[in-house]
Amino acid sequence: MIHCPRCGQEQASEQTRFCSRCGFLLTGVAELLANGGEIPVGLTNLNAITPRKKGLKKGLFIFLLAFLVVPIIAILTIMVGAEPFAVAISAIILTVGGLLRMAYALMFESNDSGEAAPESNVLTARQKFLKKESKTNSLPPAHSIPANSYVPPAAGNWRDTNDLTASSVTESTTKLLEREK
Repeated sequence: MIHCPRCGQEQASEQTRFCSRCGFLLTGVAELLANGGEIPVGLTNLNAITPRKKGLKKGLFIFLLAFLVVPIIAILTIMVGAEPFAVAISAIILTVGGLLRMAYALMFESNDSGEAAPESNVLTARQKFLKKESKTNSLPPAHSIPANSYVPPAAGNWRDTNDLTASSVTESTTKLLEREK
């Protein structure tokens, strides 16, 4: 049996995807507990798509799109009987645009995926898990004065209601009602 890391609710089975009490996503929690708090190798994202890879894929897609779009435009141009300017323009834009996009990705985009190395991922996941656990099992910090530090007021420092200078709301209301009569 596993317990929800957020609220501590015991789950009916280890295949439960969400906590029945708080709705916390439990996928991967069973594997995490089975490995002693370490992220299994299969769950780490070693092949993360970097901005450079994404840019290269976009550039290649635009370049290869030329081999599909240019013949279609050529066929339509022949059917209509127009000058082949659209064929030339689309061929130039798509091939050169794809090549320029790939060159931009190689020269200016980062090859870093933004994630830390797998070893540090294990450490940060373990630290986050332990930090959450310690927060749920501890009391919140004190926000008030403890009861054992209470000291009654010394004699002579007491205030009586006659010492108050402001009159009460009921007295002023009563005086107003008496004036109206």
